[in-house]
Amino acid sequence: MEAPHVGQVTKAGPIFAKAPVSVYQRGRKTLDMHVVVCTLFPELFEPFLREGLMGKAIERGVIRVDLLHIRAFSNNKHNRVDDVPYGGGPGMVMKPEPLSDCIRAAREICPGAPVAYLSPQGPLLTQRRVEEISRMEGIILLNGRYEGIDERVIARYVDEEISIGDYVLYGGELGSMVILEAITRLLPEGLGNRDSLSEESMENGRLEYPQYTRPPVFEGMEVPEVLISGHHARIARWRRKQGLLRTIRKRPDLIEKYPLTPEETELLEDPDT
Repeated sequence: MEAPHVGQVTKAGPIFAKAPVSVYQRGRKTLDMHVVVCTLFPELFEPFLREGLMGKAIERGVIRVDLLHIRAFSNNKHNRVDDVPYGGGPGMVMKPEPLSDCIRAAREICPGAPVAYLSPQGPLLTQRRVEEISRMEGIILLNGRYEGIDERVIARYVDEEISIGDYVLYGGELGSMVILEAITRLLPEGLGNRDSLSEESMENGRLEYPQYTRPPVFEGMEVPEVLISGHHARIARWRRKQGLLRTIRKRPDLIEKYPLTPEETELLEDPDT
């Protein structure tokens, strides 16, 4: 099948056809990242993958995203993918057959890619883990719904579980979007200004410094004088100190995890910065 135009979303056959909803770049021979998303709601991803820097990254061929509709792999005439839990209890559980078939199809599209299940029981997603994922050639993101998925699918097919926070959502789709955006920003050409990566929050366990733009005075509040001084060395030191102070105030856990260096301590004690 001929590749679609840049940013085009294609659906092969009816909604339950066992084929991916693909978003990718025409003409690029190599990809920096290939992601396959297994979901009951591929339509949730379509506007997300079309717009903003994410959409531009896809247009440039930085990343390819295939959306597999889990319900397409149901062998039930009503396309059911869930059933009551053994042992009783509230809610429904996603059945193993369509999930396993969907994962196998994902592996055919993206051979060798690990399967990550979006789950509140997984380790919290960190910038370090995002960096590790961004260095992979591909990953399969499995999204559950209802009360979860059959445990046997996790045991047989899932390589890791990932949580985006200590809270519970309807399903894994928002978590998958978080991962998609986070890893795309780190890919070559995934961000318009590559310098932004080295000066943003969470880089080296420190929060980003405060940002200001025009006008110089807003509702009686002035932009710090150092930022309009034109003295680049002073600006750099001020920004680094402000980032440290912000980290201490807002995220002291990061200071515990990444203790202050002697250079950072000296900077904090410098009254002229």
